[in-house]
Amino acid sequence: MTDQQRTGRPARRPGPHPRSAAWAALLAAVLAVGAAGCSGHSGGGSSDRGAGVPDQLAGDPLTAVRNAADITGRTGAAHTATELVTESAEKKASFTGTGGYDYVKRIGRLEVQVPPGAATTGKIVEVVLPGTVYLQNSGAKVPAGKWVKLDVRQLPDGNLVSSGATDPASAAGALRGVQKADLVGTETVGGASLHHYRGTLDLAKAADATGGRGGDGLRTGGQTFTVKEVPYDAWLDDQGRLHKVVEVFTFAGVAGSKEAKDQVKVTSTTSLSDFGKPVEAAEPSTSDIYQMKPSESPK
Repeated sequence: MTDQQRTGRPARRPGPHPRSAAWAALLAAVLAVGAAGCSGHSGGGSSDRGAGVPDQLAGDPLTAVRNAADITGRTGAAHTATELVTESAEKKASFTGTGGYDYVKRIGRLEVQVPPGAATTGKIVEVVLPGTVYLQNSGAKVPAGKWVKLDVRQLPDGNLVSSGATDPASAAGALRGVQKADLVGTETVGGASLHHYRGTLDLAKAADATGGRGGDGLRTGGQTFTVKEVPYDAWLDDQGRLHKVVEVFTFAGVAGSKEAKDQVKVTSTTSLSDFGKPVEAAEPSTSDIYQMKPSESPK
């Protein structure tokens, strides 16, 4: 068992850049842990609206942002682009990814590009379900074509940043815990006129509002991150659908340290588009799951 598994905090790792960024402290853990599932609430949004009644953006900013996950879920599916930028006193790195999430089947798939110098190499393919993430990475010491299955509760950050992206359901689900919301104004993003909101959110409250296994990752991240009032920016359309969200997470790159030099900031951006367009995502078959031995590390 590693220090990270015992303490639940990202461990200081050997090498020239022990606090380099989230991928140095957390991604290594993702590819080193094996076990057994994103949003219990965001499978399709709340069901208290009548059939055929169109969604509409709430006039109150707090309500509008808190409703975004459920309204977006009612679209059925969405395609996504992600960017995750990690910054520490020593290094900055950027992950980018593309994919989508099916809110009806409650499953998503992302392909994330690993930046040079990261703890692993090659593309990370991620399949997410409520409370479970499957990872496939050609740079890891796992047989080609095989997947590692993880319970998000085993990951210090609840898989909000450790695989190089925040999955679409969790990124939206975090907005259920919004505590402050101010309307910044109307802006054009990706050719669409959107309402820009800014404020802070509480991941523990988001987990409670999401419920089920879908809240597990949010709750775990809320326990690990050192800044509890998570800053966010969100862009919604007139229907209240989420088009873009930026969330900033902070954790201690050195276990237990509160020193500014040891803090790692992770800025996660999730953009959604093509609402209702089918998404290709499937859970890996049992025969394709790599069963690691207790003492084995895929790195």
